[in-house]
Amino acid sequence: MGAKPRQRPRRLAAKLRQIREAFGLSQSEIVKRLGVEDMIAFSQISEFETGKREPSLIVLLKYARLAGVCVDSLIDDDLDLPGKLPAKPKHKT
Repeated sequence: MGAKPRQRPRRLAAKLRQIREAFGLSQSEIVKRLGVEDMIAFSQISEFETGKREPSLIVLLKYARLAGVCVDSLIDDDLDLPGKLPAKPKHKT
């Protein structure tokens, strides 16, 4: 019996792009703003935003903190991002 592939959030790619665009940043600028230059290549942002790859949990956390949202807002397909970013976090940091 083979293992089933891991389920992926369908809307994650669009949410990551929404965050970048809300801040008016290019793909290379978002890498710098997130402070992950040593973790990912600039070209990976495109892959994240098209759904070809998923960012690591650490990178997702950095996106969430930048946007002022909880990580579950990024990965839960039933949740939308706030209309205005950065949001005021509802969780303790």
